[in-house]
Amino acid sequence: MSISLHGLGVGGGIAIGHAHLVSQADIEIVHYLIPAEGLAAELQRFDDAIRNTRKELEMLWGSIPDNAPAELGAFLSLHIMLLNDHTLSKEPRHIIEQQRCNAEWAVKQQLDVLLAQFDEIEEEYLRERRTDVIQVTERVFKALAGHEHGNHAPSCGGDDCILVAHDLSPADMVLFKDTNYKAFITDVGGLTSHTAILARSLDLPSVLALRNAREIIREQELIIVDGIKGCVIIDPDAAILAEYQFRQSEWLIKQAKLQDIRTQAAVTLDGTKVELTANIELPEDCELALENSASGIGLFRSEFLFLKEDDLPTEEEQFEAYRQVALAMQDKPVIIRTIDLGKDKIPSWQSEREAPNPALGLTGIRLCMAEPQMFRTQLRALLRASAFGKIKLLIPMLSALSEVKQTRLHLEDIKAQLREEGIAFDEHIQLGGMIEVPAAAMAVGAFLNHLDFISIGTNDLIQYSLAVDRNDDAVSHLYDPLNPGVLHLLKHIISTADKMGKPASMCGEMAGDPSLSRLLLGLGLRRFSMLPIQLLKVKQQLLTAEMGRIKPIVSKMLKADDEDQLRVLLQQLNN
Repeated sequence: MSISLHGLGVGGGIAIGHAHLVSQADIEIVHYLIPAEGLAAELQRFDDAIRNTRKELEMLWGSIPDNAPAELGAFLSLHIMLLNDHTLSKEPRHIIEQQRCNAEWAVKQQLDVLLAQFDEIEEEYLRERRTDVIQVTERVFKALAGHEHGNHAPSCGGDDCILVAHDLSPADMVLFKDTNYKAFITDVGGLTSHTAILARSLDLPSVLALRNAREIIREQELIIVDGIKGCVIIDPDAAILAEYQFRQSEWLIKQAKLQDIRTQAAVTLDGTKVELTANIELPEDCELALENSASGIGLFRSEFLFLKEDDLPTEEEQFEAYRQVALAMQDKPVIIRTIDLGKDKIPSWQSEREAPNPALGLTGIRLCMAEPQMFRTQLRALLRASAFGKIKLLIPMLSALSEVKQTRLHLEDIKAQLREEGIAFDEHIQLGGMIEVPAAAMAVGAFLNHLDFISIGTNDLIQYSLAVDRNDDAVSHLYDPLNPGVLHLLKHIISTADKMGKPASMCGEMAGDPSLSRLLLGLGLRRFSMLPIQLLKVKQQLLTAEMGRIKPIVSKMLKADDEDQLRVLLQQLNN
């Protein structure tokens, strides 16, 4: 009998194959006391485990295939950084000495402290990094237990293997990169987990957050992975199998045709021009953006630079990263978002005050205003890098006009400093703002009077508008881009910008969802920014769109107040 499991579809596509279960048995952590004469040996055992784990990760980093996505190296570097951080490599030593406990127990105590800190983080991307801490400590536990990870991927034994795991770390992904897995599914993982990001980068069909798939699925069992609908079908009957084989063939044909449009301009059938740019996190991502014909960088998340080390990045370190992106993109525009972090684990420069509700606390531009020296250092680095390309600045989480005015004051003051020092920069550098708070969306006209452009951050805008945390299993089903209120809000933002002659782009996940491309086009959006891997898929939708047909349907959607009716109209729009 066929069984269907539902989770988060990422990576897209359909795969049909046989399951290969990866064992990731839990390690039981015991607690025992170490006699005084044994402390030195226990400390040495801990140091050896850290050293061996570091060696394994560095070997994996060195064996990353040339064709691997840029994110893979960055994520492994993050794991090495976490391991080297004193909280994992030094603090357990103090616990061993003070409590005279075994090394495993000391590491576990430190892990519990770190996870508690991560649980308090509101910012979605950072909160997902708790998984990275768990994965790194699991390697340390195994090293303490004398287990060798081995830098070899488990053999899949065929050319139609589908990897089934409880979770996958970046290190696992390095091992699996050169194998012939057709897809992977995991019990855990959120939309912004490293597993999800890598799945999208690899463009492999995959479904995450299936909860107990590894317990239900048997080795070599035939399964279907529908990364489009987020569905896994175990032991499909003949009719279901035939249906999915047909869908898979259609999907593969469409994918093959995508390369044919790589150099084609993004223009609808009736001549409406659209700008497609890429969202990146690392300077190295520019290569993939250019391969997929991005007309620029629509969002460079600069906070990545602030997560690499314990200390804040210096002006020179930031300048070099921004300059690298500007040079890589040559004459194409590069929009760099200033640091966008909430309450997080960086204690050296952020207040340790516990916010009652971090989502409504010191985040985005508010944090920058509270930390002016940090903000001014970044603005100075950005201005210096603007001499090497078409850099534009983007302010996150705007909610008050005073935030724009204060940013401009800082910017003009730093420009005066650079002129005095004889340092080149773009005198006419543009300043834009993220519209992701409902108050800013409703008053977008006032903001546009003081900004050169806006970018709509749909992930936060939808969360704040609907009061839904999409990572909370209890309410995530209520996170709906097709909510009538959300559509009216988007229409208002885009129409206001259009009337004022100011560019409006969108950089949230809605922009990279091909099923919503025509809807956004009908709402008036002409600038889309997304993961590089999504660019051709969205372009394909736009090339076959016709504004004369789209506008009446979108007009009906804006008048509809029933979400079921909206979905019927969306289907009509995409047919």
